[in-house]
Amino acid sequence: MAAQTVIVTGAESGIGAACAEAFGATGARVAILFHSDQGAADISAEAVRKAGGEAMTVQVGVDDEASVDQAFATVEKEWGAADVLVNSAGVNMTGVAVRDMTLVHWQRMIDTDLTGAFLTSRRFLTGRGEAKGDATILQISSIHAYAVRAGGADYCAAKGGLTTLVETLAIEEAPRGVRVNAIEPGMILTPMNAKAQADPAYRASLEKNIPMGRAGKASEVADLAVFLASDKARYITGARIVIDGGLSLMQALGA
Repeated sequence: MAAQTVIVTGAESGIGAACAEAFGATGARVAILFHSDQGAADISAEAVRKAGGEAMTVQVGVDDEASVDQAFATVEKEWGAADVLVNSAGVNMTGVAVRDMTLVHWQRMIDTDLTGAFLTSRRFLTGRGEAKGDATILQISSIHAYAVRAGGADYCAAKGGLTTLVETLAIEEAPRGVRVNAIEPGMILTPMNAKAQADPAYRASLEKNIPMGRAGKASEVADLAVFLASDKARYITGARIVIDGGLSLMQALGA
C-alpha cells in the first residue's frame, strides 16, 4: 500500500500524538495540527520522523472555519489531498452541573469537540473533491457518548452528537469510498487524566472499576486507529469501536 497522507488534529499531546507517531511507523506523511503549543507539536513531529514517516506542523483553531481551511490548504499544497483524518482535538469535562453551567462554558465544549469535528471533516472531504478512492475519517470520541456522568452534560452532549455525525457521514460518503468511524476510549493515561498519572492511589481507585484492572495507553488507541485506516478494515464504516477494558459494561451494576 502506498504511503498515506494523514492529518491528525490535537496531535501535540495524548491520543493525537500517539496516533501521529503510529502512522509515522507505517511510513505515512503526517500533518501535526496543533492549537497553541509549537514546542509540543515539534516533539510530535520528531517522533513521527524517528518512527519512519514524514511530518509537518500546522497551527489551527478547529472551531474556526477560516483557520481550518487555511490549515488544510497548507497540507494540500505540500502533499496533496489527505487520505486519512484523525480528529483528536478536544477538551475534557470539568464536572460543572447544568444548573451552574454558563453558556460560554457550554459553547466552548460544543465548538471544540463537535463543531470542530464537523469543520475538519467537511474540509477533508471537499479537499478530496468528487474523486473516488479509499479514505478514512476517524473521530476520537468517548464511552461518555452514551455512558453519561454527572457534571459532564456538555462533554457527553458533544460526544453524543459526534456519534450521529459519524453515522450520517458514513452513509453519505460510502459511495466515494470514504469510511467514517468513531473510536470510543474509556480511561486512557493522557494529560487529560493528569491526576491519575501523577497520583498512584487515585489512579488505583479508578482502575478498580475497570474489569481488566488497568487504564489504557494512548498507544493502544493509536494502534486501533492505524488498523481502521488500513485496507484490513476496508468493510468497516459507521462503527463505534469501544476501547475501555470493559469499563462501560459496568455502568448499571450496584443498583
